[in-house]
Amino acid sequence: MIKTSSNAVLLQPDQIKKHDRGGGASTTPLVTKGVGATGFITGYTEFAGGAEIAWHQHNCEESVVLIEGNAIFDIGDEHIPVRTQDTTFIPPNVPHRFRNASATEPMKILWIYASVDATRTLVETGEERPVAAEHAPH
Repeated sequence: MIKTSSNAVLLQPDQIKKHDRGGGASTTPLVTKGVGATGFITGYTEFAGGAEIAWHQHNCEESVVLIEGNAIFDIGDEHIPVRTQDTTFIPPNVPHRFRNASATEPMKILWIYASVDATRTLVETGEERPVAAEHAPH
């Protein structure tokens, strides 16, 4: 992380610790409270071939951009194919998940939450946690 005299920050993802989400997915926090964000947070989630994350919902709006690979966006009863650069808008409290459409090739998304206090609630268990991006990069 390079902080400028104006408090702007340059983040270098290859220098930031990834957080294992299990099942072949890992998250790299980018813009967080730790770098001075007050209105939104961002990060990457990478998926190994065939990986998927659990159904979940958030307490704020979310946008996801597919950076690499091919994905399936599951929301309600819909299973929508997603191509590179496709972008989603997900309202608060709407259950959803992303899956890697390839059994062998990696997939990567950029996510943006409209709150620095974003939470993730797992649909299956009701467990609520702060989004991993709240951990300051180092």
